[in-house]
Amino acid sequence: QVQLVESGGGLVQAGGSLRLSCAASRISFSINAMGWYRQAPGKERELVARISSGAVTNYVDSVKGRFTISRDNTKNTVYLQMNSLKPEDTAVYYCNAYNLVTKSIYWGQGTQVTVSS
Repeated sequence: QVQLVESGGGLVQAGGSLRLSCAASRISFSINAMGWYRQAPGKERELVARISSGAVTNYVDSVKGRFTISRDNTKNTVYLQMNSLKPEDTAVYYCNAYNLVTKSIYWGQGTQVTVSS
């Protein structure tokens, strides 16, 4: 029943920008920590950015200063603004939700981000 739907992926040149969106439904959005993960071919899925229910953010070192995660609780949506994109950012990006009360974890289907050099 819980759904996370990502959008906004695509093909961009190095130095370009994309904004990913994750629309959540059938969850208590405000009590969920939200995150963005990515997985490149042949590599392990890694945490890119996360935002707590109180809007405290964390980022993997490789994207600090370039990516910004935010949430709009009125729209049940989390965003990932991706600037100064690099080819190494190429991956499938997944939205994640973590319910702080039930400890349940949910995943979206992923959206492809491809950065050309």
